[in-house]
Amino acid sequence: MNGRRILVTGASSGLGAALARHYARPDVALLLVARNAERLEAVAQDCRRRGALVTTAQLDVRDSVALARFVAEQDARVPIDTVFANAGVEASLGRMGEAETLPEVLAQIRTNFEGAVATVLPLLDSMRARGTGRVVLVSSLAGRMPLHDQPTYSATKAGLIAFGEALRPVLAQQGVRLTVACPGFVATGMSRGYEGWRPFEWSAERAAAAIAAAAERGARSVAFPLPLVALIGLSRFVPGVLREWVVRQFFAVGVRHPGGEVAMSDLRE
Repeated sequence: MNGRRILVTGASSGLGAALARHYARPDVALLLVARNAERLEAVAQDCRRRGALVTTAQLDVRDSVALARFVAEQDARVPIDTVFANAGVEASLGRMGEAETLPEVLAQIRTNFEGAVATVLPLLDSMRARGTGRVVLVSSLAGRMPLHDQPTYSATKAGLIAFGEALRPVLAQQGVRLTVACPGFVATGMSRGYEGWRPFEWSAERAAAAIAAAAERGARSVAFPLPLVALIGLSRFVPGVLREWVVRQFFAVGVRHPGGEVAMSDLRE
């Protein structure tokens, strides 16, 4: 097959779907992974109408063995040259500061961090052997400034940043580019469950275009929106007590849904 082959996880809606549509054209083959088969197929059909060759897989990225097997098999069949490790979930403290439940914590760790690692690791040796490839880890600005009401989500995204920054120079020696994407608030089904203030929110399409552009130019990282990025940078020079107070004013409540249960069934979008 001539042209590019691109893998996107969390592709059934939101940012993942926007990334798929951004790349959908006749010279591109897309591998789209998500848990919701119905929504995933709707995205796939849209991408096919735009001319892309699309393969879908209904997979939970928390099943790292099945995910890694699928990725390795697909890469052996026809090399994957770009991967977007995008799938993610979030939960938060309760309205009265109640701790996250253990299932919520583990779901976030296994999806946001372990799932991303399981997505990219099977591709690295073949990319390095070919001397080319693009890896994009979709983290979050919460990984740069932890949100007090989303401790586990923030930790998983910080871990993904550290993983990418440590791995980047190793891959670069063999011509593989790694980009860490740190979006702020993006208008998706997942973010709509967050009841706090969402300053400078971007559309999924705008965010996807920015992330794709960074990947294409081989950028080390991409972070947006600029006002929040600047505030986070300045916060490093502010006393910790004041910084925590500011964060509390920005984000007063979390992402609990009616009945107090987090929507863990939805992958990032």
